[in-house]
Amino acid sequence: MSPKSRLYTLVKAWKNKPFQEVRDTCGEPWLGLNKQAIDEYQSWSTRQATSNEPIFNSSGTKLTGSLFRPLLNPTDSQLLRLFMEGLDMISYWYRSGRSVPGILPMPSHALVSSDCIDALSDLILNSRLPVGLVNLGIQKLPSPEMEDACEEGILRLRRLGVLIHLLQFSGTQQEIEWLNAIQPEAIHINISLLRHQELPIQLITQVRSLQIAIYASNITLVKDLENATSLKVDHCYGGLMMPPVSRHQILHISDSRIAKAIFSLHPHKNQNGDKK
Repeated sequence: MSPKSRLYTLVKAWKNKPFQEVRDTCGEPWLGLNKQAIDEYQSWSTRQATSNEPIFNSSGTKLTGSLFRPLLNPTDSQLLRLFMEGLDMISYWYRSGRSVPGILPMPSHALVSSDCIDALSDLILNSRLPVGLVNLGIQKLPSPEMEDACEEGILRLRRLGVLIHLLQFSGTQQEIEWLNAIQPEAIHINISLLRHQELPIQLITQVRSLQIAIYASNITLVKDLENATSLKVDHCYGGLMMPPVSRHQILHISDSRIAKAIFSLHPHKNQNGDKK
């Protein structure tokens, strides 16, 4: 019997038992599984979590990255552990022969702490990942009194080859000033917010003048995809493109299959220029 089958049998047997804490002669808790089996099950369970949101180019013909969703709402005590899991996820893809950039969201208040920056730097250096695979997603701008400290933290991480994304970009004056100050590699626009208002063409032109990539997030309706196409964004993600998947499933995403599904959602021209 393979180790995986043995683990499955043990877990299934434990799951079907009514919960009852039993202690051995040493007084240690025992739940029907030894410590090694429990650790193996927990590790396997973590790897199967659908915590990675695939990101594609605007036409859906290529997988261009992944957003690590557990870091969108972490507690301070979870932050470093989840960041380490995100780095491990990117390393897993890289070791498997697929270089998929991972976007690891980070609250701005964490970037103000020098201790936190030290810890993040150590984790990034120990991961030994190539430049471009680790992307830091800043969820919202810091308060004015913390801007200088936050910029210093971002600069330290950038020296390690980390790319910076500004998530939840809405075009406020403070955000525009930040674009000029820190010059992030990318911004993310919640495209669902543009369903009933004029598209910010002028703002997009201004962002492009700074050579910043544009991501359209939360694409859940065909209208969202049409707006993203009109804005000529560089990357798209959301439920309409593909819902979150496990880190193992990322390795098996068929780009051509995604493109075919996306193009079938809206009319397109044939070689003669007529709509099909």
